[in-house]
Amino acid sequence: MRDERTYIVTYDISDSRRWRRVFKIMNGFGQWIQLSVFQCRLSRRRRAELETRLREQIKAGEDHVLLIDVGPADKTDLAIESLGKNFTSIQKQAVVI
Repeated sequence: MRDERTYIVTYDISDSRRWRRVFKIMNGFGQWIQLSVFQCRLSRRRRAELETRLREQIKAGEDHVLLIDVGPADKTDLAIESLGKNFTSIQKQAVVI
């Protein structure tokens, strides 16, 4: 899709049960990079859906989620340097809904 954007989503959830629920949500929207960090390719609609689902799970005064807009997915090549484990970026592919 040409309206997709790349996001880095990080979160700091104070309760382990909520953290697991947020992790499950994020797993359906992007690629897990490392503990509490995901790379996502999202259309406007999917980004809004992600935000809604996250807001339903987090506690505003205790938890923190950052959605970092890196830019248009088709024009953004993230330069990620990985120390330790190997990192593989998200492959561009069609998604059938």
